[in-house]
Amino acid sequence: MTVQGLNSSDFRAALGAFATGVTIVTTITPEGTDVGMTANSFNSVSLDPPMVLWSVGKNALSRSAFTGAAHFAVHVLAAGQEEMSNRFARRGEDKFAGLELERGPGGVPLLAGCAARFKCRTAYVYEGGDHDIIVGEVLEFDHFERAPLLFHRGKYSAIAPGTLGSAELAGAPLGLLLARAQYAAFQSIRDEFPRLSIDLDQYCALSALGAKPMTVEEIRELSRFYDRSFDDASLDALERRLLVERVLLGKVSKLRLTADGRRLVWQLLAIAKDSEATLLEQFDPLEGQWLKGALYHIGKATPTVAPDTSEGA
Repeated sequence: MTVQGLNSSDFRAALGAFATGVTIVTTITPEGTDVGMTANSFNSVSLDPPMVLWSVGKNALSRSAFTGAAHFAVHVLAAGQEEMSNRFARRGEDKFAGLELERGPGGVPLLAGCAARFKCRTAYVYEGGDHDIIVGEVLEFDHFERAPLLFHRGKYSAIAPGTLGSAELAGAPLGLLLARAQYAAFQSIRDEFPRLSIDLDQYCALSALGAKPMTVEEIRELSRFYDRSFDDASLDALERRLLVERVLLGKVSKLRLTADGRRLVWQLLAIAKDSEATLLEQFDPLEGQWLKGALYHIGKATPTVAPDTSEGA
């Protein structure tokens, strides 16, 4: 399926095949050599335009092939493809030997039998500590009705409930637990603020504008949900840096991200998604999905719900 006239529901359904599961990422070198590796760092970044990311370790033999590639493909493996996952996780062998391959954009090799496939153009490569974060714009995708292959705590598995809870949690206030969890989840983004020369107020305003253009009044209305102050000084600073611009939409003056502003939001979102994948590795797959669902419903259950300004899927 191509992304021209993209149906967001279909794209979200294809992304849903991945439940903290196993992927194989493939590309082709300029010399025509097929390259592939098993990875579990895949995540969605944006629905419009459709973008995904994954991470490659700096000590990986195929790192340079992927960071320098114009195109790559992410294969979400299906249940029963354990041997395929093991094959592409090993070093020093012809991983594609004997496989029937299709070809995607840029000639990248495509594997059969997967739960979903995302054929991408490399959009950005960011440094992420001991690995590189590769963000791709999805050009085409396939979604098959197959259960995903999962890997957790050293073994393959199907979706199954884990164990949550302890005596320590019984008396802990929910608000305190949520605050501690939010601090841990947000740390990787907060650490980037000095390097990117933004503060928390500006980050929240940029994130809000990542969803859609807004009036100054709409942005200020959001400030009470974020418990921040989007004052004129914060917004003016973003304008001076050419990260946002004022435009007339109909008869209403609104702020919207510039191209540089959108690239900055995508960079921050890529860091956040990579951090999320690292945090969720400590959970069984079903626990991670349940956690995100529970947080979503807590937000929806409040008397006054903040507008949905999420950029990703």
